[in-house]
Amino acid sequence: MRRKFLLLLETGLVLAGLLLGASAWKLYSALEQPLNLATEELLEVPAGSTPTGTFNRLQADGVLEDAFWLRLYWRFNLAGQPLHSGEYRMLPGMTAQGLIGLWQRGEVVQYSLTLVEGWNFRQVRSALSKNDKLEQTLAGLSDSEVMEKLGHGGVFPEGRFFPDTYSFVRGMSDAELLKKAYERLEEVLAKEWSRRAADLPYTQPYQALIMASLVEKETGVPQERGQIAGVFVRRMRTGMMLQTDPTVIYGLGERYNGKLTRSHLREPTPYNTYTNFGLPPTPIAMVGREAINAALNPVAGSSLYFVARGDGSHVFSDDLDAHNAAVREYQLKRRADYRSSPAPLQVPQAAPEDVVPPQDDEPALDANPPQSPQ
Repeated sequence: MRRKFLLLLETGLVLAGLLLGASAWKLYSALEQPLNLATEELLEVPAGSTPTGTFNRLQADGVLEDAFWLRLYWRFNLAGQPLHSGEYRMLPGMTAQGLIGLWQRGEVVQYSLTLVEGWNFRQVRSALSKNDKLEQTLAGLSDSEVMEKLGHGGVFPEGRFFPDTYSFVRGMSDAELLKKAYERLEEVLAKEWSRRAADLPYTQPYQALIMASLVEKETGVPQERGQIAGVFVRRMRTGMMLQTDPTVIYGLGERYNGKLTRSHLREPTPYNTYTNFGLPPTPIAMVGREAINAALNPVAGSSLYFVARGDGSHVFSDDLDAHNAAVREYQLKRRADYRSSPAPLQVPQAAPEDVVPPQDDEPALDANPPQSPQ
């Protein structure tokens, strides 16, 4: 009886060893199998997906075999490892083990979207809506409803987002990306406000943000931002109107057709700095760190006027006579390739709009027509 028991035990151990060996070989084969791909493909893993469901889907699509063994491997070796949502790049020759490695490391395909300095909120929303890699959740919402969705109900959206290149993975929503841009602007503005110069005509960071938007729209030349800010700050201190064309254009909204006339300068809107003293009620565009820094650290000097040369740069003048002379030289005799902002370099810039002399009225010359301190 004892001999028979030992024989059965020995037989069982042999069978168990054979079964274990066969299982190990089967598992090894499943992990080392190359994915059945002729070309590169993207594997989309929606939020909430599990390794089990994803292995089964890949087997059903004919990309791999032996999903059972792969599920078993994940269960016993990677229990608790999250499967990050997004897209994974599957390449010909990649093994199932290689794909699992991508999942372990969360190496999802990254996309990017650039929000450009000087864009208004309408342009921001347009860029978001055209990106088919983002989940679209803002379509049909008003601007105020968008801000409520972001958790900032009652906040006017213009200028509240930081221009930058934002990385994202497939499945991220337009609202999530916009929230990142909002939080980034808050962070940059707070940091720059803490390093502001003394004796500025602002009592709160939001006023500096408004000023920065005027600087952003007036020039794209980095070394001029501080000078432009200096002119505007000195005008506010001396009781002069800011008289900057981009605020008039913003107040016209979609009625602006590329031509700014003297009648536009006289048209009363909350944003018209030719009819209203001080800053406009809100920013008029997104601003970069440089424009914010310029608004908070304006260059000292005595200039009160500036006029565009036509190559993107400006001539600064201390008095009205010098300004009028610059206007005659650079505005009344415009060069054929005149532009009030510098040519874009890489990303197409939403640069300050060119002011084109109209047909039906006296031309509104670019920036700061003659006036005397009040």
